[in-house]
Amino acid sequence: MKSKKNLIWLILLLAGTVWILVKRNEGTYQQINGLIFGTIYNITYQSDKDLQPEIEAELKRFDASLSPFNPTSIITKVNQNEDVVVDTLFQNCFNRSLEIAQSTDGAFDITVAPLVNAWGFGFKNGEFPDSLMIDSLQQIIGYQKIKLVDGKITKGDERLMLNCSAIAKGYAVDVIAQLLNRNGVRNYLVDIGGEIVAKGRNSRDGLWRIGINKPVDDSLSINQELQTILQLTDRGMATSGNYRNFYYRDGKKYAHTIDPRTGYPVEHNLLSATVIAQDCMTADALATAFMVMGLDETRSYIKEHPEIDVYLIYSDGDGQLKTFYSDGMWDYIR
Repeated sequence: MKSKKNLIWLILLLAGTVWILVKRNEGTYQQINGLIFGTIYNITYQSDKDLQPEIEAELKRFDASLSPFNPTSIITKVNQNEDVVVDTLFQNCFNRSLEIAQSTDGAFDITVAPLVNAWGFGFKNGEFPDSLMIDSLQQIIGYQKIKLVDGKITKGDERLMLNCSAIAKGYAVDVIAQLLNRNGVRNYLVDIGGEIVAKGRNSRDGLWRIGINKPVDDSLSINQELQTILQLTDRGMATSGNYRNFYYRDGKKYAHTIDPRTGYPVEHNLLSATVIAQDCMTADALATAFMVMGLDETRSYIKEHPEIDVYLIYSDGDGQLKTFYSDGMWDYIR
């Protein structure tokens, strides 16, 4: 009996030793950071390779395709009606954008750029619009008015403009995650402006811990008080909210989330939407869509799409913060 116990302990010891050797062979945890799309990126990965040059090259390629702030990017040329064949990055982002637009009945729409600009939240400076301007702009809004034909974007109206900012960061996170996968990296966290993909485990051999900020009005991003902490692996995550990008005019608050269906900033009680999905591109787009849709419409959507998990923060009739989260979110709230 004693020899059997000794054998079991020996097997466990050998297994532990093998696990430690495997972890060491995967390399040390490295961190790189920088700026892209006007925001900060932070990437942590375990490898004995220096992948920073490859990562930066991929981000540069992404910026050259989908950044509306880059005057020579493909999306800028599309918006200027230049004759340009779009690349694979653009095509993938465009096709997924239309799928999510259809899925959300237009709450997500990459043709909303003229409205976003008009309200002063876009890549062009706008003036505070009146109802006549909104009605006019609504005539050139609509994902149904754009198509991808033989590698080129065709528009129903040449004034139509695209802005993929509500999905491009998430897709960029996926692209970097795919690069790490190709290099055999099994443990990493990719974070671009708060859009995240986590895989494997962190340097302490635990799940990756991601905080959700409390949605307190904070245009300077000073407040870092957390609402909750999620533990994540092998998933994409994105958060959208109206508590950092807003302004006041004549005593009224105008949030940066514009409803493409009405042309106006949203005015409901949903303050923050965090989405966990199989990929970050989907999570990013849906987080924006849910901020357009509001609490009730989002809850209805989640019932029909159980593969998507959400953590919603909203205010009740007394102005108190309340939360709603899908059943699957319990797997991440530890």
